[in-house]
Amino acid sequence: MDTFEQRAERAAADTRLRGVLRRAAGVLRGLRERAFADFEDFEAARTRLREARLRSVLRLPEMLARLEERVTAAGGVVHYAGDAAEAREIVVGLARERGVRLVVKGKSMIGEEIGLNGAFAGAGIESVETDLGEYIIQLAGEGPSHIISPALHKSREDVAALFQEKLGRTADTAPELTRIAREALREKFLAADMGVTGANLAVADTGSVVLLENEGNIRFSTTCPGVHVAVMSIEKVVETLDDAVDVLALLPRSATGQRLPVYLSVFTGPRREGEADGALEFHLVLLDNGRSRILADPVMREMLLCVRCGACLNVCPVYKTIGGHAYGGVYPGPMGSVLTPLLMPSRETFALAHACTGCGACREACPAGIDHPGMILELRRRGVEDMGWCGPGQRLLAGAAEAALAHPLLYRGLLGGLRAVDPGLTALSRLPVLRAFARKRRVPRLRPPFRSRIGATSRERPGRGGGR
Repeated sequence: MDTFEQRAERAAADTRLRGVLRRAAGVLRGLRERAFADFEDFEAARTRLREARLRSVLRLPEMLARLEERVTAAGGVVHYAGDAAEAREIVVGLARERGVRLVVKGKSMIGEEIGLNGAFAGAGIESVETDLGEYIIQLAGEGPSHIISPALHKSREDVAALFQEKLGRTADTAPELTRIAREALREKFLAADMGVTGANLAVADTGSVVLLENEGNIRFSTTCPGVHVAVMSIEKVVETLDDAVDVLALLPRSATGQRLPVYLSVFTGPRREGEADGALEFHLVLLDNGRSRILADPVMREMLLCVRCGACLNVCPVYKTIGGHAYGGVYPGPMGSVLTPLLMPSRETFALAHACTGCGACREACPAGIDHPGMILELRRRGVEDMGWCGPGQRLLAGAAEAALAHPLLYRGLLGGLRAVDPGLTALSRLPVLRAFARKRRVPRLRPPFRSRIGATSRERPGRGGGR
């Protein structure tokens, strides 16, 4: 399997991909800026959102127990899944028990996280993504490259060629391509036996699940089939509807630049007697998959406040250069650089902590005020201590640098010697411990120290100062 460094290097060399990413991220960033242009007090709203999320996350067992009680009282069924395999087993089991042959799915990063489409395929059940972006990448056999715009890396020409190959129809304009997808999906909605969605939020006090969308596909997926299954990670719960309002004040603005999306749906249990539509069965699957471990980590639990708006991706210089697929998992960008190693700790996932320039733009854009750069630095520290990032050569070099920086005379002597024998650091860059670093970077020449340069400048400009 390719490493993150290899994937990132290939993506960075793809000039077409970089152009598509920068244009798309620029559009999303511009929409967000316009949405907040007339917003009275972003910082106050961010504080309210953060406090609402913190209240529920810090009392998560209590919130989940209350949510289960209220969902059950409304006629729904709650299932707990400790990991991805258990979640797949629950959802596929529900489908098998009911003889389901066709499932329509709303866009859900949790569905991607647990590999739900593959599980349905293995059980002989057809599953169709109904969000346009997800539908495109499902046809292409790819994963999403952005948590809000899954097919962000695809140009209109790419989609036209894909539709011609997979559907036997194509078009030149975006509206015509959308019509082709809508006609293909409409048949699936009407024939589906089960609808599977994620959840943007769940409200513990009412047992409600909140879903946001712009296309209407989630409405179809939750009202046409007889069974609705919502799969949600445990940290998405908030305590009250007022808390949900505090989240919704910033979530759509941060995600798509809208005050509210076209459709905001609040589901509380299955269809009741006398109601004209809605699923006859409602199941809520609550997924842990490492989140309890994150909750127990006082440094990293802040990541559980994430509302999945994608704003951090749109401002990240690394994401705009390499795109989402280079991250090698479900969650790209700054949030993925933190969340992926926490959910699936390994030497490979911890390498995502390198995908950061430390600019802090993600922290500024985040509606929950999450300190992504600070947590990435902590992951780098843990990578050194726990994942064996540094070999003997790197540790020796780091120790030498630490000693030199702690002793000015030694530091000046070493730099003076390097300037004399290797001013361009050419020979030093060939050392095994620095070779990989220098291969991808232009190492600057060593310049004379600042004190000597400023002294020379002062001597060249006499007569300055002195009160004249």
